[in-house]
Amino acid sequence: MHDTLCRQLTPSQRKAVFHIEGPLLVLAGPGSGKTRVITYRIAALIESGVPPYNICAITFTNKAAEEMRQRAAALGGSARVHISTYHSLCVRILRQYSRQAGIEPNFSIYDAADQARCIKEAMKDCQFGTTNFPPSRMLDAISALKNKLVDAESFKSEADDFFTRTLGEVYLGYERLLRQCNGLDFDDLLLKTAFLLRDCPDVCSQLGERFRFLLIDEYQDTNHAQYKIAGAIASHHGNICATGDPDQSIYRWRGADIRNIMAFEKDWPDATVVKLEENFRSTPNILSAADHLIAFNQNRKDKKLIATRAEGEAILVTNFDDEGAEARAVAQHIRELTGKGTSLSDIAVFYRVNAQSRA
Repeated sequence: MHDTLCRQLTPSQRKAVFHIEGPLLVLAGPGSGKTRVITYRIAALIESGVPPYNICAITFTNKAAEEMRQRAAALGGSARVHISTYHSLCVRILRQYSRQAGIEPNFSIYDAADQARCIKEAMKDCQFGTTNFPPSRMLDAISALKNKLVDAESFKSEADDFFTRTLGEVYLGYERLLRQCNGLDFDDLLLKTAFLLRDCPDVCSQLGERFRFLLIDEYQDTNHAQYKIAGAIASHHGNICATGDPDQSIYRWRGADIRNIMAFEKDWPDATVVKLEENFRSTPNILSAADHLIAFNQNRKDKKLIATRAEGEAILVTNFDDEGAEARAVAQHIRELTGKGTSLSDIAVFYRVNAQSRA
C-alpha cells in the first residue's frame, strides 16, 4: 500500500502525506492536489497503525466533506474516521457533553428563517424599530461577536455608545429567546463548543484522546472560534495538520482571520512546513500572471507555483470606456467562439459583483 501511494504523489505531497507525529503546515497553492494530500494522509495514518477512530478531518462545506469521505474510502480509509464540517463536529460534541455545556441535549438548530424571526421578536421586546436598526444588520453584528467569542453579557457590560448599547440589549434579548425555545443558531455551535473546551478541562482532555490526529482543510478561512476549538483539541498531543493558503483567503467578511494560518509556526514552534507548489490545473501563462499580482500582497507566505501543463494561450487584457462597451465586447467574443463551433456550456464569464451581470 505504501509503494502504491508513493507512486501517485509528488515529492512534496509525499512529505506531507507520510508525516506522522507533530504539527504540520501544508501550504497548498491552487490546483496543487490539496484534497489528495488530506485523503492520502488519512490512509497513510491508518497504515502506520493509527486507529481510524482517532482521526478527525475538518473541512468547510458538506459537499467537500462528502467528497473527502468518498476519496478516503476509495483508498481504504475506514468509515470510523470522523470527516465533517466544523459545525457538524460541534453538534456532535454538544449533544454528547450538553450537561457540561449548560444546554439541553435535544436542542434545536435555528436556520436563517428562524434567526430572522427571533431577532425581530427580540427587537420588538426591546422596543427598537427595524427602520433605524435593520434586523439583518443586527444579526450580522451578533454573528461577528459570537465568532470572536464575545457573549451577550460581556458585550453589553462594555457598550459605550448608542449603537453598541442598542445592540447589547438586542443581543441579550435574542439569547433569552433562544434559551426559552431550547435553540442554538449556527454561530452558537462554535461559541458553545469553544467555551466548553475552555471551561471544562476534562472534556477537552477526552476529546484530545478521542481525536489524536486532527486534519483541518482551508485553514486560512478559520475564524477565531474555530481556531480556538482546533487549538484546544490539539493541545493534548500536537498532532494538528493545517492545510491552506493565505493567498486564497476570501471569507474575511464572514469572520475568517488570515492571522490564524500566518501564526501557525508561532503557535506550534516545532511545526514541519511543506509547500505544495506544483500546479496541475492551469497553464504557465496564467500562473505567471497570478504570481506577479499576488506578490504585491505583504501579508502572505512566499511560494512559487510551478506549472505541469503546456504553455497555453497568452492572456488578453482589454480596457473599455464603460460597462456597456465591456458587455458588448464580451457578447461579441462569445458569438465569435460559438461561430467557430465552441459550445456555450464551455464558456464562463466571471465578474466581481452581481451588479456587473446586468449589462
